[in-house]
Amino acid sequence: MFLGNSDVIEETDGLDGAGDLEPAREACTVLEALNRISGKWAIGILLNLSHGPVRFTELERSVPGISRRMLTLTLRNLERDGLIERTVYATVPPKVEYRGTEMADELYASLKGLTAWAERHRDAIARSRDSYDREQAAGTGDL
Repeated sequence: MFLGNSDVIEETDGLDGAGDLEPAREACTVLEALNRISGKWAIGILLNLSHGPVRFTELERSVPGISRRMLTLTLRNLERDGLIERTVYATVPPKVEYRGTEMADELYASLKGLTAWAERHRDAIARSRDSYDREQAAGTGDL
């Protein structure tokens, strides 16, 4: 697992002497999960699925700017992580629906809190960005 410029975790059986996941492997799993849900498209998809089952074409229309390929890849990864379930109905043409799992519902509650935080601080963040940009343009910022 790549963690930075040169930090690589050596592959092992994943268990320490007590039969528990090694701390490094646990950290990798947490980082992978956070990276997955913080990706450009995952949150939009999960928010759409929080209201109930959604078909692929509905997701494609409701997530602005996502390509069909990126939607497919993101859905596969979210399914692999246990955040969504994919159901294929034996119809012609085949009908495929996606729905969030209980784990995704729990994540949705956290996302609502994060969204509320972003809403509360939107103006302060905008002011801070404006101030920073003015300082950088004036050449007074130290980087």
